Amino acid sequence: QQASTSMLAVGPGIATALIATAVGLIAAIPAAIFNNVMNTKIREIGARMDDFALEFLNMVERSFGE
Repeated sequence: QQASTSMLAVGPGIATALIATAVGLIAAIPAAIFNNVMNTKIREIGARMDDFALEFLNMVERSFGE
C-alpha cells in the first residue's frame, strides 16, 4: 500500500516555509551590506591611524632622537 500526498496537504507548509525564507532574506541582505560598508570604513580608519602613528613617531625621532 502506498499513500500519495496531494498539494492540498503539503501546500500550506511549503507556503509557510517560503514566507519565512523571504522574511529572512529581507533581514539578511541589508545586514550583510551594512556589515561590508562598516568593515570597509573600519579598515580605512585603521590605516589612517597607522599612518598617523608612523608619521608621529618619525617626527618625535627627528626632534628628540640622537
